[in-house]
Amino acid sequence: MTSPSVPRFSCAPASAERDEPLVGTATHVRTWLLLEHSGSWGQDALLDARLPDGLGAALKQQAKAYRAKVVLVRCSGARRDPPRLNVFVGDADPHRPRLEHGTVGDLREVLDLDLTTFRSGGSSGLSPHDGPLFCVCTNGRHDACCAELGRPIASALSQSYPDETWEVSHIGGDRFAGNVLVLPEGLYYGRLDPRAALAMASDHLAGELDLDHLRGRSSGSMATQVAEHHLRLQLGATRIRDVSVQRSTTDGSVTEATMTAGGATYVVRVRTVVDPASAARLTCRAQRDSPVPHHEVLSVERA
Repeated sequence: MTSPSVPRFSCAPASAERDEPLVGTATHVRTWLLLEHSGSWGQDALLDARLPDGLGAALKQQAKAYRAKVVLVRCSGARRDPPRLNVFVGDADPHRPRLEHGTVGDLREVLDLDLTTFRSGGSSGLSPHDGPLFCVCTNGRHDACCAELGRPIASALSQSYPDETWEVSHIGGDRFAGNVLVLPEGLYYGRLDPRAALAMASDHLAGELDLDHLRGRSSGSMATQVAEHHLRLQLGATRIRDVSVQRSTTDGSVTEATMTAGGATYVVRVRTVVDPASAARLTCRAQRDSPVPHHEVLSVERA
């Protein structure tokens, strides 16, 4: 007698079912390096994709040295690389986010980029790039939900914004798929469908945030992301430039974020707790449960 098949676990529906908050879940990273590669990415894109010998390991070393996030990108549905490969470098600085762009004939050329100068406000050696990038995570080999929920979003966005839309490898937070990263600001959005993604993109081009789907800004810690989001909701501050994080400090489990909005200064205190009782499977491939950080806003004071 044939036993019934066990349904495949899907992390995104499971996360939504337990009503896990989106806010404060963006990966904390400021420097981004995006490399065009249209082949199969594999579970670990830099090591599993068919990059030139040794390049993946070298890029991982650079990512560690510069505290950067290196991802592979491709045009929606692309199966073959163009003769010249696109390269983007992004700085998600909370006050002056910026992008640079160029093309290379061989991806090994990216190892010559001057990321030290770029991180300090200079140029990496590429040219300034105006406009946003809508980066849709579609790395199915890393997590099935990213591909199943991300590819329809990438297709929809690429029809309306072909020059701005890229499929990207893993950016973090599989369980919040469909995920879209908007550069250079480093804005993470989650639980999007094609219609919501198009609305988010339109809002972004108008200088507005979609607070219902915003996971956070990658330049700040997760607790700082929660503090900014809470202040925005309290003030009704939905424009990207309405709130500016000036600094944040953490003492034990409590983070204190100082922000300016509407000519005033606010201090928001957030407590972060990791409760073992919150443990759950956080990715489709997870073999065990992991606890989920919980963020509690303690106070909001106008300085």
